[in-house]
Amino acid sequence: QLQLVESGGGLVQPGGSLRLSCAASGFTLDYYAIGWVRQAPGKEREVVSCISNSDDSTYYAHSVQDQFTISRDHAKNTVYLQMNSLKPEDTAVYYCAAEEAYGPNIATLPNEFDYWGQGTQVTVSS
Repeated sequence: QLQLVESGGGLVQPGGSLRLSCAASGFTLDYYAIGWVRQAPGKEREVVSCISNSDDSTYYAHSVQDQFTISRDHAKNTVYLQMNSLKPEDTAVYYCAAEEAYGPNIATLPNEFDYWGQGTQVTVSS
């Protein structure tokens, strides 16, 4: 069974950094576009970043451009989201999600993803 497991969330002060990890079991992430989707209280889910299944090209939402970095470690079957200069408005549950793609692809909308992790809470507060 395909499983995605997020880790690395927590409480951090404004301006701090966190690195989220998304590990897979039961399948290799290489064949999937992998995204990080966040949902803040009272708001809709937002794809903040995605890395393609083919050439590791990337997408970032305008709100996190130059602040977040997505990367993929093929050997560890893990995708990371490095989050720097965190702000209170980055507070949300962050989900790792996978899109099964049969050609080069990047997902930019939540409904494009086929598999989801349980989510990890990120809270930015002083």
